[in-house]
Amino acid sequence: MSSDKTVVTVFGTSKALPGDDVFESAVELGRLLASRGYTIANGGYGGTMLAAAKGARQAGGEVIGVTCSAFGRGRANEYLTQEMPTDSLQERLRTLVELGSAYFVLPGGTGTLLELAQVWELKNKCFPSAYKPIIVVGDFWSDLIGLMKQADPECVKCVAVAGGPRQAVEMLVSGAFGKD
Repeated sequence: MSSDKTVVTVFGTSKALPGDDVFESAVELGRLLASRGYTIANGGYGGTMLAAAKGARQAGGEVIGVTCSAFGRGRANEYLTQEMPTDSLQERLRTLVELGSAYFVLPGGTGTLLELAQVWELKNKCFPSAYKPIIVVGDFWSDLIGLMKQADPECVKCVAVAGGPRQAVEMLVSGAFGKD
């Protein structure tokens, strides 16, 4: 996949703190993506959103934060180069999905689960975004992927699993992800 300012969306927990493995993994992911010329899009607040944005900015990259006034969270994180405010969770998710040419999924809670489910189902049902790779970073979602494989063995072809940020970025760059 060409990076020529291609936007990739990064989903993950808002609860990660500096020093947490998932936070540091998100910093590395952001840095690696930006160093390859990709623009990062994410939810624009704290946790892995802040971490990926920080990593991207450290590498001189651009970061789009898609924020949501319905959350009442206040200000977006300081590493964004562009903020795209939305009024609802549905609008925020739609914008993040539309912006992304690929999706990286880090550990997270129900919000991240919603994001993963949205892009996974779009790909599984061959909607226009079906060609966009979904790369799950780490083993956090492995039980869910296993459950989905029991229910629909074909659907797991829609997601690729990377051991960590470096492998995830290499999978994107090389095109080594499920296209079926």
